[in-house]
Amino acid sequence: MPTGPRRRVPGLRRSEVAALADMSVEYYAKLERGNLAGVSPAVLEALARALRLDDAERAHLLNLAQVADGSDALTRPRRRRIKDQWTPHRSLQWTLDAVTAGPAFVRNGRMDILAANQLGRAFYADIHATPGNQANLARFNFLDPASRRFYPDWDLFADMAVAILRTEAGRNPHDKDLHDLVGELSTRSDEFRTRWGAHDVRHHGTGTKRFHHQAVGDLTLAFEGLEMAAEPGLTLTIYTAEPGSPSEEGLRLLASLAATQAADSASEPSTTS
Repeated sequence: MPTGPRRRVPGLRRSEVAALADMSVEYYAKLERGNLAGVSPAVLEALARALRLDDAERAHLLNLAQVADGSDALTRPRRRRIKDQWTPHRSLQWTLDAVTAGPAFVRNGRMDILAANQLGRAFYADIHATPGNQANLARFNFLDPASRRFYPDWDLFADMAVAILRTEAGRNPHDKDLHDLVGELSTRSDEFRTRWGAHDVRHHGTGTKRFHHQAVGDLTLAFEGLEMAAEPGLTLTIYTAEPGSPSEEGLRLLASLAATQAADSASEPSTTS
């Protein structure tokens, strides 16, 4: 862009965005106000290029346009609202249980943990320890003080959690359970409310995270998130440690503790009333 008068704030002016996207200022102002009904894919792609949106941001823009156009109800598969109505197929649980070297779990876009292997349940012991968390990663992050210890990089996890929920809100805007969760977190957490207002979105597929587990200490784990083709909207996540690292030893110790606890629970005599 050619240099111009001194800017009062960073970023492009409305006229500059319109010029980069090859549209009139009036039409861009209409889009900026959220009037996306009837907008063509070519216009959206031009706008995404002008704003240099990444893949997650571009997908979010297209999702919002679908909602505004009313076409999302026709093109998107219907998703489950209530997590308690979904149980993993036996083969999926077998698959999770076959992963023994790292925590493995399935979550939905609202960040509810729906299924996990034994090590995954032990890894997220803090989340399951408080019934009020309802096995929800976002609720744990913002409402449970234990998250500040479990996540040494708390702000990073908070940013990611909100970005995942904001992305899900674009994909599945009529999810009442998601609306309820966002309302609860906005009411009870200033940290969440501020981040939600930033409208950040993100794809959460791979990377490295740091944790501090109450039983085994510090862990640095790589993760892979895999979208489940057979279950739209669900993600399988697996954490692993670098071979030979202290974190790998920590996971082995946690797996041993979890196995011992499971064996002790199985050996306890049952009681009847």
